[in-house]
Order: sequence, then C-alpha cells, then structure tokens
Amino acid sequence: MKKLVSIDLKSDFGFFRKPDANNTVNLSYCMLHKPALLGIFGAIIGLDGYKEKDKLPQYYEVFKELKIGVEPLDHEKGNFQKTVIKYSNTVGYANNGSTYLTEEATLIKPSYRVYVLLDLEDEHQKLLFEYLRDGKAEYIPYFGKNEFSAWWEAFQEYEFSVESIPQSGFKVKSLFLKNEIIKEQKQAPIFNFHSFWETETPFMYFERLPQKIEPPLYQYNLGDFVFTTFELKETANIDNLYKLGNTEFYVQLL
Repeated sequence: MKKLVSIDLKSDFGFFRKPDANNTVNLSYCMLHKPALLGIFGAIIGLDGYKEKDKLPQYYEVFKELKIGVEPLDHEKGNFQKTVIKYSNTVGYANNGSTYLTEEATLIKPSYRVYVLLDLEDEHQKLLFEYLRDGKAEYIPYFGKNEFSAWWEAFQEYEFSVESIPQSGFKVKSLFLKNEIIKEQKQAPIFNFHSFWETETPFMYFERLPQKIEPPLYQYNLGDFVFTTFELKETANIDNLYKLGNTEFYVQLL
C-alpha cells in the first residue's frame, strides 16, 4: 500500500554546503535537495550515518529509491534571505597552530514542503510514515549543521494519481527537472506566460542541485531544477508527475 504524504520542514537557519566555493565564503544550496533530505529521514527513524570511508551510509542505502518532491515555503521568488557568518578556529591540529578563518553564507528561516511517496509494505518506509505522522524522531534532524536543528509540522496525506502529460496547461507545485521538460522542445516554449498561480507573483527560479551520490568518487550527481508559478503548457515533456487529489496541482517525485 502506497501513501503520498507531505510535511512542512523548517529551521531558523540552514547551510547545505556546496562542494565548490571561493577563497573566503562557503556557499549553500538554497533548496533542500534529495541527498540532504534522505539524511533527515534517516535521523528521524534512527538509521546510521557515515561510518566508513568509500561506503554509503545506511540511511542512503535504505532510502535512495524514495520518490520525493520539494516545494519552498515563505520564500522571496524562490530565494531565502542569507547572512554571512564568520568562524574562527584556533585548534592546532586543524590549522597548524595558526588561526583559521572561514565564512559561510547561511540561509535564514528556510522552510520547505516535502512530498514523499511511501510504500507501507517496506519496514523502514512504514516506520518513517508513523514517525512523520506522530511527530517523533530518534535523532534531532538538522539543516546541514548540528546547530541548525529542524522541526516539522502540517503532516498531510493526499489522494493521488500518476499522470502523463495533461492535455491542457498544468501547474507544478514542486521543483522539477529542467532537462526533462526542454527535451525535444527547442522551438516551442513550455511556459504559459499569460497564466500563473492566482495568489502568487509570477516568477521562475533555477538552481543546479544534487540528485544523488555516485560511487566510486562519492560525489553529487547534479541536475538543473526549476521552480515556477507560471503554468506549463501541454507541450512540456515532464515525467513522474503526481496529481494531488482533486486539485489542479501536480508534483514531480524523483
């Protein structure tokens, strides 16, 4: 039995470190990405994290096939406010006896509605469903750093249907893969610029985000994601769409 549920994940601060950075400021992804979310799910039901070099953590092995979608909340056209926090480290083993200075561009009050499709026949997914529903966690989840503890609220279940491309314009509430929509659509635009969510300012937000961790180098596999309040045209080529009950909205679960 499969259940499509969502929770609203929030924190006062967040830092989802990008592997690339300049000489002074370490940068954060703005959107919560799937590898980070799987770590949060693993913490909630008490799965092990990284223990051995060149080996994926238990939480990733258990949850890597989960279908998830992410919708930012309380944002400014897809962005969250940031502040640069400076850190100093004078511990000798960390910096050869000198003072090590670093800066991190930290997200302020990031929040996301997370959609996840759970198979209740699977032991771990059933446990995750129960913990999300009941607001329980074995370990405190956090947004990228231990001091940025996270919480969730507004657990919700959805009636859903798996959809092919609708025959008329449609609206996607979650982030979706840009590559999946522009494939073979070089001539025809896929955004309907005359139609958008009635309660939202029209905009398009783009970010290159991790989709998964790939051995043997254990680096992020990145994808080009979009979040928009514009309606998509029926000419769009996008898969893994799930319609949310009787609403006009869809989410892409990857």
